[in-house]
Amino acid sequence: MANTASARKRIRQTERRTERNKARKSRMRTFIKGVEEAIASGNKDAAVAALRAAQPEMQRAVGKGVVHANTISRKISRLSARVKSVASK
Repeated sequence: MANTASARKRIRQTERRTERNKARKSRMRTFIKGVEEAIASGNKDAAVAALRAAQPEMQRAVGKGVVHANTISRKISRLSARVKSVASK
């Protein structure tokens, strides 16, 4: 357990930051899930719209330091390829 006041404060700050980061990561995953569901449904317009909504959320997670830039770049690239391959109806 922390002994100094500054160490106790650091623990409090870390708990708050962890909660925020969890929420950001969860929100990002929810958007990704929306894209994957749209792809699975086979509706290209919905998939494109879902991807367009998900990208800023994913980039925001990078900007806040929650996930690595290369990870999101890879995920966006793969999702885009999957959306592109959906047969348009």
